[in-house]
Parts: sequence; C-alpha cells; structure tokens
Amino acid sequence: QMQLVESGGGLVQAGGSLRLSCAASGRTFSSYFMGWFRQAPGKEREFVAAIRRSGDNTYYADSVKGRFTISRDNAKNTVYLQMNSLKPEDTAVYYCAAKIGDLWYRRTNNYNYWGQGTQVTVSS
Repeated sequence: QMQLVESGGGLVQAGGSLRLSCAASGRTFSSYFMGWFRQAPGKEREFVAAIRRSGDNTYYADSVKGRFTISRDNAKNTVYLQMNSLKPEDTAVYYCAAKIGDLWYRRTNNYNYWGQGTQVTVSS
C-alpha cells in the first residue's frame, strides 16, 4: 500500500497563488507516475496535471496550462502543484494520485492510490 497525504490548500483571493504538496510513503515513490486531480461540488473528478517517474515530462489540463506547474522530488517522496493566477473556478478539493505506467494518465480509474484531498477555495 502507498499512503498519500496532501497539504497546502486554503482560501486565497483571485489572482493569488498556492503550493500544494503530496507526501508519499509505503512504496517506492520513484516507481510511480503521479497525478493531481480536482473535484468541485456537484462535478466529476477531473484531471489537472501529471508527471512521469523521473520528472522529465509533465502534462496539464488546458484549463490550467500556463498557470499551474507540477514537479516532484523523489528524494523527498513528494509531488508538488504550484498554482498561480488562481481563479474562482479553480475552487475544488485537490487530490494527488499514484499509478504504475505512463499511459491513460487523465483517467481516474487508472490510478492505484489516492490521497484524502485538500480544499482550495478562490474568492472573487
């Protein structure tokens, strides 16, 4: 089993920034492809960003491209999501997730492990 614990969420004004962290334990972190997803009230969970095991490739949803940056530190077993120029529509619970393999990274059902989520609220 892998445990994932997110932190860094909170309340921020539109245009502001937050940095989310996700600390992993229980498995070899560097063996896992990592993703960030979010879920707003009444909506399905959606893909936000993902990063390959070595960190050499990153992927983003169109809605966050140019504003969010995903990164990882395999020595610290942690993946990050730097969120800039936040908008009210970014308000959601943000989840990190881990999977084996690099394919189909936008699909929630391809991930093996999930964190409990951290709330991000952007006020207008």
